[in-house]
Amino acid sequence: MTDRIPKRAPALLLTLALVFAAGCGDDDKANNKPAAGGAASRTSDVSGNLEVVGVWTGAEQKSFQAVLDGFKAKAPNVTVKYRSAGDNVPTVVGTAVEGGRPPDFATIAQPGLIEEFVKKGAAKPLDFAQEVVAANYAPDFIKQGTVDGKLHSVVFKAANKSTVWFNVKAFKDAGVQPPQTFDDLLAAAKTLKSSGTPAYSIGGADGWTLTDLFENVYLRQAGPEKYDQLSKHEIKWTDASVKQTLTTMAKILGDKQNIAGGTSGALQTEFPVSVSNVFTSSPKAAMVIEGDFVPGVVADKTKLEPKTGYDVFAFPTLGDGGNAIVGGGDSLVMFQDSPAARALFEYLVSKEAHEIWAKRGGFSSPNKNVDDSVYPDDITRTTAGAIGKAQTFRFDMSDLAPAAFGGTPGQGEWKILQDFLQKPSDVDGTASKLEAAAAKAFK
Repeated sequence: MTDRIPKRAPALLLTLALVFAAGCGDDDKANNKPAAGGAASRTSDVSGNLEVVGVWTGAEQKSFQAVLDGFKAKAPNVTVKYRSAGDNVPTVVGTAVEGGRPPDFATIAQPGLIEEFVKKGAAKPLDFAQEVVAANYAPDFIKQGTVDGKLHSVVFKAANKSTVWFNVKAFKDAGVQPPQTFDDLLAAAKTLKSSGTPAYSIGGADGWTLTDLFENVYLRQAGPEKYDQLSKHEIKWTDASVKQTLTTMAKILGDKQNIAGGTSGALQTEFPVSVSNVFTSSPKAAMVIEGDFVPGVVADKTKLEPKTGYDVFAFPTLGDGGNAIVGGGDSLVMFQDSPAARALFEYLVSKEAHEIWAKRGGFSSPNKNVDDSVYPDDITRTTAGAIGKAQTFRFDMSDLAPAAFGGTPGQGEWKILQDFLQKPSDVDGTASKLEAAAAKAFK
């Protein structure tokens, strides 16, 4: 679910009970016995009926169908049926797995849920496609999809959450350029305030926006190794690296006069409003720090045009953090192994398949071979093109954590960082609270 607000209701991660009878499988599969060797040597020779369950609806579903039509041209004897389950993908697929009739593939956005399916023996290893995946994906994506030493998933549709969106007129009036470093960002913020427009619009009423800010700073400042350790609670949230990140965050959150509505206003501002504050001809703030899904939130409300009215720049660098991206994505997971399924998977991770959707818009490809020129506009070329080229890519840390800590309104990381927004000087106390909540959730 990469073009939506990417925090799922926690229940979606936990609901795998048999709620209703599942019929995700297809009894009439032809030639669908597990292949003993590699993928089918000739795609045109395979046959069968496959089912893919995914989150995409509306325009996204039409675009994915266009991708499947491309596969049909290569494998005319394979019929692929796509079934949209919307936000209920975890429940629908979990129920089907428990009932012994899983789909051939599902697109799943929660790495933790994928790992659960691997532990159950439901998700099939993708070792047969190692060469084609390695040829199309950067090592960080392969690492993300590897569980217990074997590749079990690959991101198909990605999201870039390391972006900052700004009002072009506000920046122009202040005489500032999109900053490249964090120090440049702070300097630009001071200039924006002096020009009469607060720099930051913060949707503090939604705690996940604050976790995104934390993760972007932490990945750049502490580095990917520490990021991985903290995401698994292998190091404590009282670690010096966490406190350093909170101290850096406080340089934004503590600049209270430079936040639209001040601290109290930010705590009452929901994410869509934080975007509307910036995407207007009379902005209440000059920029909002959030992912590539930002424009879609106000697409039918704003009169501003991309590039001339609003634009985007990459989250600034910090120290030796380099080109790093925090993001998410809908990953392909195979539940039924067959020659037809293997052929479809190898097609779906190919440059050809990704460029079909990329040309249609509303798609960010993690495939490193996709040419930026295929994206339909300059902004998408900036946000989507960065994903395949990122030196470091990490999934949203709070999405990797137990929901009680990383994904529940009013508790855990969301609530503690909201309290930190209110009192950004309390670095030590905030770190201690985060550790206590994490220790309880990871137990």
